[in-house]
Amino acid sequence: MKVYDPTRIRNVVLLGHSGSGKTTLAETMLFEAGAINRRGSVEEKNTVSDYHPLEKEKGKSIHSSFLNLDWRGHKINLIDTPGTSDYIGEVAGAVRITDTAIFVLNSEQGVETATSSLWKYVQKYSVPSMFVVNKLDTDQSDFWKTVEEAREQFGREVTVVQFPYSEGEDFHGIIDVLRMTMYEFPDKGGKPDKLPIPDSMKPQAEKLHRELVETIAENDETLMDIYFDQGELDEEQMEKGLHISLVNGQIFPLFCSTASKNMGTGRVMGFLDDVAPNPLQGNPPKTEEDNEYALDPDGKPVMFLFKTYSESHVGDLIYFKVYGGSIRPGMDLVNSSNGSSVRLGSLFLSEGHKRIEINEIRTGDIGAVVKLKDGEVNDTLHEKGHDIKLQGIEFPPTTIRTAVKLKKEGDEDKLGHALHQIHREDPSVVIEHSQELRQVIIHGQGEEHLAVIEDQLKNRFKLDVEFVTPKIPYRETITKAVRAQYKHKKQSGGAGQFAEVHLLIEPYVEGMSTPDDLKVRDVQEQDLPWGGKLVFQNCIVGGVIDNRFMPAILKGVMEKMENGPMSGCRVRDIRISVYDGSMHSVDSNEAAFKTAALMAFRDGFMKANPQLMEPVYEIEVNVPSSYMGDVMSDLSSRRGQIQGMEGEGSIQKIKAHVPLEELDHYSTRLKSMTQGSATYTREFSHYAQVPHDVQERVVKENLQEA
Repeated sequence: MKVYDPTRIRNVVLLGHSGSGKTTLAETMLFEAGAINRRGSVEEKNTVSDYHPLEKEKGKSIHSSFLNLDWRGHKINLIDTPGTSDYIGEVAGAVRITDTAIFVLNSEQGVETATSSLWKYVQKYSVPSMFVVNKLDTDQSDFWKTVEEAREQFGREVTVVQFPYSEGEDFHGIIDVLRMTMYEFPDKGGKPDKLPIPDSMKPQAEKLHRELVETIAENDETLMDIYFDQGELDEEQMEKGLHISLVNGQIFPLFCSTASKNMGTGRVMGFLDDVAPNPLQGNPPKTEEDNEYALDPDGKPVMFLFKTYSESHVGDLIYFKVYGGSIRPGMDLVNSSNGSSVRLGSLFLSEGHKRIEINEIRTGDIGAVVKLKDGEVNDTLHEKGHDIKLQGIEFPPTTIRTAVKLKKEGDEDKLGHALHQIHREDPSVVIEHSQELRQVIIHGQGEEHLAVIEDQLKNRFKLDVEFVTPKIPYRETITKAVRAQYKHKKQSGGAGQFAEVHLLIEPYVEGMSTPDDLKVRDVQEQDLPWGGKLVFQNCIVGGVIDNRFMPAILKGVMEKMENGPMSGCRVRDIRISVYDGSMHSVDSNEAAFKTAALMAFRDGFMKANPQLMEPVYEIEVNVPSSYMGDVMSDLSSRRGQIQGMEGEGSIQKIKAHVPLEELDHYSTRLKSMTQGSATYTREFSHYAQVPHDVQERVVKENLQEA
């Protein structure tokens, strides 16, 4: 297998909404380059990219697929990514290690919501980006509307390099304003004829050509001088200027294609060879210290692990990108995450499901290693003594959760192993073993994402499980101050137990003052592990309770706060002042004071107008304007409070606060009411009081379970 110099490598990720034609474009690029002899199709379930059984069943990408091809002496590493928001975790890793992003837009649908979400990742990692408007042969194709939406959404840097001669069934020609020529394709696609631009199209082509030249010249002083002197730039100068502007994010070139008929694909590949950055020219990664790390082909070996996938006949495959030197089988490297020594096994390149063994992978290239004993996603491996750790992939927050329940006992360890492996392969899945709720909770990116996880548990790991509704981590607090006391007295032969405590129990608020009748001797302020605060004050005067019993009193209060008096949920935002009590010279001990404090706190809490609180999340919904009213109405029905709205082209952003209880299955409902065109993200915001009817229901359910 040929080993490529870094300057001849192009790392490219295909991004776009589901149905935009990414997989078809990838398939056509492979065919055009001679990597495959026959083009498969998504409909026939035989593409190189979508080879997993579930992908064939669903007719769309679920996993990122790694392909590579040679186009006129350049190696193009192509990553085909899912276009559904449920699998955004697959996209995050792919974007992190690529040098060029191609956004594939469906000319019938324009800029769709998933595309907008993907844009955030590209911007985060400053990946040079270009656009391909696809499916120009469809009845409802509207190229110029799509262009305008792209400019509204992504900025005026979106610059037309090609536009269609015609659209719909008659689509057969593309006018290229960089080369000022027309490509006319045979009816079945393939290699086009290069023709002069028709007279009817010349004015528009010349106008767009001038705009392209001016945009390029604006971003480079040397080219600007040439343009002023000569009034034009030649093709070589334009390609140089395009490269500089593309890398700096000053231009997003836009091309045309109908990938299903192999029209326009070759020109996109040629642009990647001629203009797109190689790994040494792209934006460098950053170290954990936030310093830029320059790739060094002649330096010491450095590799970054960005994806794990397990295949039954191979084992764990870990995908990596080389950031320094060359990587070879048998090398001993150091894992910067834990300092352990790692020996590399066999190295492979991927072509969908095919694995091609290779003996060397150079800087800038992408490969996979098998049977790596100590390596996880986001680890950096380096030569001993050359300490370096690159910044990891930031995976998106989850949007949905479910509890998983075994139908038979005895498989707990097996379930734990399965969930650990699923998380290793897809870090956007978060596994929570909640002692508080006594449930194992899976957090994912959407209903479809959870369905894939359930399929894996049942069919891959052979576990008999069911998904059930997860409980809500409510909190208890109080709304008024009370004084409570409890005397614990126990005599059953021998040493007895005696303790008496008097407590002032108050709702805690920042900056609150101490009652005038109490003298505070000591204050302990604790940030509780489950959120909120406990302030514990020793106000004992005259030694009626010895200081050595104060930790036991605090322990008693804390024990009841972990299992709240009202509903069994955890208690937060309380101030406790121990101001009186009594003890016995023989019978008082820590156990007695712990019990007395627990009982006093329990009794007083229930008299302090207890209030149940629920977790509230801040959500951001990206929705086409036409569905905005439906989404707003639905949020109101979920006790949502709108915090703000803003428009980005045809997409509206709605920010709202919504209780977690109301977000169960929200992603499914959102997709249903918007025909799959809306997406949302969520992040914990705060706790808020629940309505009276919700409090009554939760307390009643707790009594039934007790």
